[in-house]
Amino acid sequence: MSNACNGKCGSEESVVDKSFKGPTTASAAQFSIYKVPRMDCPSEERMIRMVLTGFDNIQSLSFDLSNRKLEIIYQGETEPITSKLETLGLGASLQTTEDASPESVRAAESSIANETEESGTLWILLAINGLMFLIEMTMGLIAQSAGLIADSLDMLADAAVYGLALYAVGHGIKMQVRAAHVAGILQLILAVGVLVEVGRRFLFGSDPQSLMMMTVASVALVANISCLLLIAKHREGGAHMKASWIFSANDVVINLGVILAGLLVAWTGSNYPDLIIGGVVGGFVVIGAKRILALKG
Repeated sequence: MSNACNGKCGSEESVVDKSFKGPTTASAAQFSIYKVPRMDCPSEERMIRMVLTGFDNIQSLSFDLSNRKLEIIYQGETEPITSKLETLGLGASLQTTEDASPESVRAAESSIANETEESGTLWILLAINGLMFLIEMTMGLIAQSAGLIADSLDMLADAAVYGLALYAVGHGIKMQVRAAHVAGILQLILAVGVLVEVGRRFLFGSDPQSLMMMTVASVALVANISCLLLIAKHREGGAHMKASWIFSANDVVINLGVILAGLLVAWTGSNYPDLIIGGVVGGFVVIGAKRILALKG
């Protein structure tokens, strides 16, 4: 999953998260700013959203990844929110708290739109990534390509992210974290398996099929471009949709990397390009899985 940074880091402008719809009494609303030093990728943004879903008093979240900043409009006490953020180990610290202006509360209310349409898009993204995981994993095994197998795990990671985003609706935080742990364990097992296989092939050799590598990676490339087109009209929406855009955009880069590795395998006759891309992507998935497993209810 691209779930650790996974090469998916990028500067993001602040955006209001549409999924939090707590009470909206302006007189009781608070506005807090948190500094989160280790929040530099969409994966950290998604983890923060997950652990804060259980707070019904949160009206909006605004993420600024480039400046490692989180802004929250909410009602009630600040300390429970601060404590929950600290459990993530991202270095979150409260900077300021003040009464929220009526204008900021109204802006948070007006930002809650198109949620049904976005959920439909997430279902399609989940289906595409789930299907491509099965295709790439199967063809990767047939083609003896560590790159394709690792890329399939990246698809699985993204499918898990989309699935958890959909599962979060209507479920408590404990159930969400439990589901995340199941996804994280599966990713960790598969990713470690890929890294072990990369090591085995490095020691004992392998014969990756370059033509099949390039063909399947090209199909995955088309799938990810399709995801980009689906997300395009939502990319200026909530933080979760912007993060989804970044995930798919960087998946395109990974697909191009596998295609390039296939070309190098065909050109040099060596299996090293395939092993290198497989090891790099597999390592990123391991890191992402470990971060998911670190989530607490």
